[in-house]
Amino acid sequence: MTEPVPASPVPIEALKDKGPDKPPRSKWRDVWEQFRKHKGAMVGGAFLLFITLGVLVGPWLWTLDPQALDIRAKDMRPIYTAIWNSEADVGWAHPLGSDQLGRDNLAQLIAGGRASMAVGWAAMLLSLIIGAGIGVVAGYFRKLDGPLMRLTDLFLSLPILPLLLVAVTLFRQPLRANFGPEGGMFILIVTVVGITSWMPTARIVRGDILALKEREFVLAARSIGTRPFQIIKRHLLPNVLSPIMVSATLGLATAIITESALSFLGVGFPSDFPTWGKMLADAVARMEDFPERVMLPGIAISLTVLGVNYLGDGLRDALDPRIRGR
Repeated sequence: MTEPVPASPVPIEALKDKGPDKPPRSKWRDVWEQFRKHKGAMVGGAFLLFITLGVLVGPWLWTLDPQALDIRAKDMRPIYTAIWNSEADVGWAHPLGSDQLGRDNLAQLIAGGRASMAVGWAAMLLSLIIGAGIGVVAGYFRKLDGPLMRLTDLFLSLPILPLLLVAVTLFRQPLRANFGPEGGMFILIVTVVGITSWMPTARIVRGDILALKEREFVLAARSIGTRPFQIIKRHLLPNVLSPIMVSATLGLATAIITESALSFLGVGFPSDFPTWGKMLADAVARMEDFPERVMLPGIAISLTVLGVNYLGDGLRDALDPRIRGR
């Protein structure tokens, strides 16, 4: 009887481990690819970047003092209005015209945008820190969930604008005495806006934490003795980054509108300090004769807030894996 021939040691071609054909895709590359598909978010982000760079670099390019008075150049119309009406006297020194005191409108727009954006970013960061912190703690620690959520409901029930007016009236003079007129009002507005706009972020983050803390990777980390704050830092916070970033964009828009409303009502920055809301308030009295004075800051506020909202919409679609690719 012949013995069977042993099998060849050469492995079967189909079972060879050749490794991955392509390197694994990065998560942030997928986010960027999805974000690029949202045309509104791209336009909104580009406009927000343009406004931010404009208010930062603008004073170096347009060196006129926004608070300088020039009575001889008061009530000048913008260049486009003068050209459209075939006026001989075109104020090339003031391309966007001047107000009733001779202050340059372009310089005021740049300075007002810098103040409004600074208040918006600072108040947004403050509300984000407070809201995310309260949301994470309330969602993870069951004993603190009830008291923190009732505190959130209490803040949600407060009338925001009257509360802002009362806070500005009570603390304006002490802060002005310690930090100066502009610095004191900046600190007061940022603080008041920040502590009155954190509630939506807290509720959104709490809901996501309640769902995430029952997932398998969190239960596994808890089973091996990982401390709660380590679980929050390593596992929970990275997974709630999407709602936090979306809330940040919405908080920025809310802070800009709130600061403009306070300045419009005359309880914000000093009267000689230019902001978009103050420009609107100064232009209302003569808006029939000079409608562009209302349109310029109004369009700046509207387009900035609209761009921020579109940016937040695109970030939500790009960062949420459940709707990514739709």
